Amino acid sequence: MITFVTGNANKLKEVKQLLGTDLESKKIDLPEMQGSYHDIVTAKVKEAAEQVHGPVVVDDTSLEFDAFGKELPGPYIKWFLTQLGPEGLVKLLSGFENKSGSAVCSVGYCEGPGKPVHVFIGKTAGKIVDPRGPRDFGWDCIFEPTGFEKTYAEMEKSQKNEISHRGKAFAMLREFLQSK
Repeated sequence: MITFVTGNANKLKEVKQLLGTDLESKKIDLPEMQGSYHDIVTAKVKEAAEQVHGPVVVDDTSLEFDAFGKELPGPYIKWFLTQLGPEGLVKLLSGFENKSGSAVCSVGYCEGPGKPVHVFIGKTAGKIVDPRGPRDFGWDCIFEPTGFEKTYAEMEKSQKNEISHRGKAFAMLREFLQSK
């Protein structure tokens, strides 16, 4: 069985739906690396494989603000959100006309220690808006995907999963696992 390394119950539930399979879940405090999406998720999945001694999946979520050159808050969104909350994230863009951005999910899969790492990156374009909808899942209440008039938080979970950054990345992983 594959172990999904997360301590987030909402994320676990969403990923089980996306993969269409049961996963074991384990909370492991993995080092927070700096670098590109690929570098961060690769380091995380290698460390997770060492600790789990078997097949593991990790993900790393980013939110990019185009006004900031698409690099920030990026993979550091968790820390920005913890410190500023959704309203504070929106305020960061108050001096900019451009409120567009992208949600990015990097998924890493590894069959175990010393095995090859496979990385899958899903991206959804959208814009940053004043908080709308439930606030029970990170920054979903401030991200409105392009072509929709609802934030992720306002959408039905099935609709969100079809278009989301996480949905895209885990669809790639699902295809990879089915091809093996």
